[in-house]
Amino acid sequence: MREEILLAERFEAERPQLRSVAYRMLGSLAEAEDAVQEAWLKLSRTDVSDVKNLGAWLTTVVGRVCLDMLRSRTSRREDPLPEQEGKVRLPDPVVGGLATSNPEQEILVADSVGIALMVVLETLSPAERLAFVLHDMFDVPFDEIAPVLGRNSASTRQLASRARRRVQGAAPSADADITRKREVVNAFLTASRGGDFEALLAVLDPEVVARSDGGTLVPSVLRRGAADVASQAITFARFAADVRLVLVNGTPGVVSFAEGRPLSVMSFTIRDGRITALDILTDPSRLATLGLTA
Repeated sequence: MREEILLAERFEAERPQLRSVAYRMLGSLAEAEDAVQEAWLKLSRTDVSDVKNLGAWLTTVVGRVCLDMLRSRTSRREDPLPEQEGKVRLPDPVVGGLATSNPEQEILVADSVGIALMVVLETLSPAERLAFVLHDMFDVPFDEIAPVLGRNSASTRQLASRARRRVQGAAPSADADITRKREVVNAFLTASRGGDFEALLAVLDPEVVARSDGGTLVPSVLRRGAADVASQAITFARFAADVRLVLVNGTPGVVSFAEGRPLSVMSFTIRDGRITALDILTDPSRLATLGLTA
């Protein structure tokens, strides 16, 4: 019994990192929890007395579980790619800064893995995503990742390299100054709620992309260009009775409420003082699972 308690304590010490791995792999908070629980079941049924680094062992177990989940998701084609056939599928946001914020969830994005990066990860193949996430984000050696993929180290290295090029090309570095980004978001809010079209154009990059994931009940929207995005922002602002500046995946974002219920979570990608991407979750069913209250 004492050994079981010690093993459970060691697992709990690793849980934050395991949840971080699973969230980056799956983009779903609920599925990440399922993957971590599956890793615990695997651990409880396995003799790990000869395992020298339990954290590394558990990380690869979670990686394998997530890989299977991604492959199953792909085979069922249940989730469209972020811009597939006009549909939009955004990862679950991690919202901080509200009274109801979950500190354990905020640990998931302690290194500011923004929604824009998570969107790009959704476009990778399951094998590419595993190689990139485990190696580039968690420093797992290629010779430990390779057996999970059923490949050799050289092939695994190539997968990660290909994924890295796609990530760098689609999600270039954004501004790092949190205070400056908050000022840009505030300017966007003031202009949209005030119906100031010209002020919106001033904070939007000319090539800005806005993605809205409404789930099955609300049509998804993909808009490009400052003028189109500004018009939509002014229209949408009329429906939000209350807006709160929050942190979305570690960077300034906005939660909108109407009649006390969450209407949207908005994440901003800001570069050179202008908004280059706006990702909006409006899916009522998914918003309800985030525990957001006005």
